[in-house]
Amino acid sequence: MKKYITGKSWFEFLLLLVIVMKSAAGNTSAQQPEVIYDESEVAPYTLPDALVLDNGTPVTDESAWWKERRPEILSLFETQVYGKTPAGKRDLRFVIASSDSNALHGKAIRKEITVYFTPDMEGPSMSLLLYLPKKQTAVPVMLGLNFKGNHTITDDPKVAVSGSWEAAKYKRGEDSMSWPVMGIIDRGFGLATVYYGDIDPDFDDGFRNGVHPLFYERGQTKPGTGEWGSIGAWAWGLSRALDYLETDEAVDPEKIVVLGHSRLGKAALWAGAQDQRFAVVVSNNSGCGGAALSKRIFGETVASINNNFPHWFCDRFKEYNNNEASLPVDQHMLIALIAPRPVYIASAEDDLWADPKGEFLGAFFADPVFKLLGTAGLTVTELPPLNTPVGKTIGYHIRSGGHAITRYDWDRYMDFAEMHFH
Repeated sequence: MKKYITGKSWFEFLLLLVIVMKSAAGNTSAQQPEVIYDESEVAPYTLPDALVLDNGTPVTDESAWWKERRPEILSLFETQVYGKTPAGKRDLRFVIASSDSNALHGKAIRKEITVYFTPDMEGPSMSLLLYLPKKQTAVPVMLGLNFKGNHTITDDPKVAVSGSWEAAKYKRGEDSMSWPVMGIIDRGFGLATVYYGDIDPDFDDGFRNGVHPLFYERGQTKPGTGEWGSIGAWAWGLSRALDYLETDEAVDPEKIVVLGHSRLGKAALWAGAQDQRFAVVVSNNSGCGGAALSKRIFGETVASINNNFPHWFCDRFKEYNNNEASLPVDQHMLIALIAPRPVYIASAEDDLWADPKGEFLGAFFADPVFKLLGTAGLTVTELPPLNTPVGKTIGYHIRSGGHAITRYDWDRYMDFAEMHFH
């Protein structure tokens, strides 16, 4: 792999520029250690063992995992990283806003479903776009959040433009390269997506404009120190989309793949860890706070992600800025929470900011839990060559190119899902 970033998105380039400018201005609260992109500069680190209880007792059987260790790990991620998601289901309402039984040149059924989070239709909601292959029942579905609005993933002229001012500025179909809708339908999968800003806007607004206020106690104006941030909210929204999919007679609710790219890959992993209804979980270039090990301090670090995106995680996670050694968990333990369900982790050669090797190691160190629960796990011990998928219950690939989700990635995820569903 190259020593320095190439093929990065313009967004990440600007992010790095902001960090440098803050440092040059003497802003000590946002200063970062020099970013590491050379493997030889990674300092020794110690990972917590996913199969050792907090009291030091080894976990040697499935019962101890389910009754003791898994709840411990889940609680640590809730209180120290993503924040605790409010318990219980909302009184949701599903309204079919539009339907077309002859979409995509006659190959698909398209539905737009408004998911209301409160009983009244004036309350907050999200718009779920669903494509299903025609003449097929019990359809497996790929479910993921999108960055720019439902209308941007396809040039289908009948898809409603998002009502959000953030998404409405984007053109129809401009993100279609990241969403091969026709290719997904041709493989026999359905596709479900929601604009992530419908759930919580991706900026630090004091948590006033998303779903968080629905759960505030009397007098509360923002989440508490250990309560959920935006990633927690996006993960919650993915589960609410699944709530709808369970009601659609054309969908097989036992075959829902939750996936995400970049920050939405973090949300997909956290959704899959909390909600065991998801059959397969996919992380694409999720990096720090996703699949990559934080304690490697390679590329993006806990400090840089918290300083630049203070709304993503719970406030307590900021205590580990430049203090990763004190973290009681690392991301291999997040992946382990998904076991024994299949999980796929993907990296990109030039996406050093997301630490491809750290993403692979996240999968590698989760493997013992998958093995304990009777699965084939990862099956490899070394980072594979480029564009060479590996693994069984834990899948992994590193492809050529930069920070993106590509048709190559989608094809591998559908291959993986087919292998497990069939």
